Amino acid sequence: MQQTSAADRSRRLSWNTADIRPDQQFAYYREAICQAFMNLTPEPTAAPGFLARVDTLGLGDGAVNRVNFPEHIVRRSAADIAASSRRCYYLNLKLAGRCRIQQAGREISLSSGQVGIFDSGERFALLHDRGPALQVASFWVPAEALDERLPSPPDFAPARVSDDPFVGHLIAETAQVLNASALRASDAENARLFDVLLDLVALSLSRGSREGAAEAASLADATWLALRRAVDRRLREPGLGVAAIAATMRISERYVHKLFERAGTTFASYVIDRRLDGAARDLKDPTMFGRAIGDIAFDWGFSDLSHFTRRFRHRFNCTPGDWRRGSTTLVRKSQ
Repeated sequence: MQQTSAADRSRRLSWNTADIRPDQQFAYYREAICQAFMNLTPEPTAAPGFLARVDTLGLGDGAVNRVNFPEHIVRRSAADIAASSRRCYYLNLKLAGRCRIQQAGREISLSSGQVGIFDSGERFALLHDRGPALQVASFWVPAEALDERLPSPPDFAPARVSDDPFVGHLIAETAQVLNASALRASDAENARLFDVLLDLVALSLSRGSREGAAEAASLADATWLALRRAVDRRLREPGLGVAAIAATMRISERYVHKLFERAGTTFASYVIDRRLDGAARDLKDPTMFGRAIGDIAFDWGFSDLSHFTRRFRHRFNCTPGDWRRGSTTLVRKSQ
């Protein structure tokens, strides 16, 4: 079987069985996952037809394969391994349904939001169930890309790395961000974030101490990314403070301040600026012209209108009313 080459992985490829006759859909799916991943042996289901979609997108030397499918079983046999020219790891972010991974006498299960890793160099079985519609983002990791990050040759059974008590939530967050943003980001940005993800996985598999891990530059980058996302999700909460965010992130308040300082700002400044940006967008939104300025300010977490007006003027060199009037004037002129 012709497998996808390293050059092919640098671009996007897609397979969709909806375009194939029902009696040929499963065979087409089998061909697709063998090209996107490596030689695999999926087992056909009793139901007629097999609606599935496979998309692969290059991430530096690796790739992310997004797969939507119904319940079924996938195996990697000794013959599949012998026919493969390269070894890799599969780092799977489960998006919908459940998957049980059986390898080397061990079984782990992945539910939505969890991340697990297993080795293409050993036989395995993937039992995809709890459908009917299942989805996974599987990161194709060249073996050497992870091995070189580890202090000794790896010898591990499948592991649910998102369970790591310190970096597990960062692994899951980084995998989710990379999966969600890969199509919009540049090749360089994707490659860099993929490297961060691999650094985190390597830390989880081999970290000696929490203190040493916390000082790793890649860990700090991933924590900063997850920290901003955590703050952005809660921008509209009045009284949002460092303590609440630190508890959500499971890091210390001191480390939160340290990461904002590292980025050249403070927690308070970041929150104010993001809230002002959100309010400014709403003030220019024609669908929001009927809403009072005060209501928009309160929606974005400001509890004092005069404070909002003062900070808005300082940021945009005009009052919220002038900002809005400029937008309404443009709307009227275009009508």
